Amino acid sequence: MPPDIQRLGRTIRWFDKLCNYHLARVSNGPTEVLNNLIKRIKRIGFGFRNFEIYRTRALLYASRPKLAPVGRIVVR
Repeated sequence: MPPDIQRLGRTIRWFDKLCNYHLARVSNGPTEVLNNLIKRIKRIGFGFRNFEIYRTRALLYASRPKLAPVGRIVVR
């Protein structure tokens, strides 16, 4: 069989899921983004010892709060 027909055959396997997406216009994209952020934070943290710090950091990265800029920092 030609490669195009083989590819179409593999796509037809997902036909019901493709139809459901076009009917409802809902995807799991936002969930995948949050999972990716949490995994990235976990890799950067090199194993947090305190779960509260890990949780706070994940929430801060996920929601991206708009923090007011600090004026001037003076280190003495």
